[in-house]
Amino acid sequence: MLKVKKLVKEFSSAEAKVRAVNDISLEVPTGVFATIIGKSGSGKSTLLSLLGALDKPTAGEIEVDGSDIVQMGDSELIKYRRDKIGFVFQNYNLIPNLSAIENVMIPMEFAGMELKKRRERASKLLNQVGITEEKQLRKPGRLSGGEQQRVSIARALANNPKLILADEPTGNLDSATGKIIIDLLKGLAKSENATIIAVTHDEGISREAEITFQLKDGALVK
Repeated sequence: MLKVKKLVKEFSSAEAKVRAVNDISLEVPTGVFATIIGKSGSGKSTLLSLLGALDKPTAGEIEVDGSDIVQMGDSELIKYRRDKIGFVFQNYNLIPNLSAIENVMIPMEFAGMELKKRRERASKLLNQVGITEEKQLRKPGRLSGGEQQRVSIARALANNPKLILADEPTGNLDSATGKIIIDLLKGLAKSENATIIAVTHDEGISREAEITFQLKDGALVK
């Protein structure tokens, strides 16, 4: 479960303060696929950074799985990002000189899991998202865009996170492949009992979600 209450993020310039996130409150239950939509500059990316503990809010609360991450110290936040959150990026962010399975193993290595268990779980996750054992040994450059995004999703699932944040996950994919990726995320929300939130400007994707939040000028559109 994700709960956000009266969230504010301000940036100061020489001229004035700008509220990139303006008094946002929302809830997304566990096991639900939700989207946040809005035009460029609406505050989507800033909100995602706050939810992922990549930035700190000016005010407000962000509760994930019963813990308010705004109150956490730096060491707690490092552990929170490692154990509770998975990230899926538009550009995949895979390490090019590592194979698909090695990319998925990385978060588990940081969590201290032994090598054999890391490899077994990475292979299982890749099979789950449709990457065959033969392709698991390929480096990202030898995979299609859709396959790279599947690897990215498997990596996001590595440490059993409670919250998965996807930033324009279909932005570099054709519409047919994008639909497959969205269907995969929807299914994983249920099978992994995770809250999955995708930020997008594509209203077609938002129609696939169980819950959609629309942002305009940093605030939710009622």
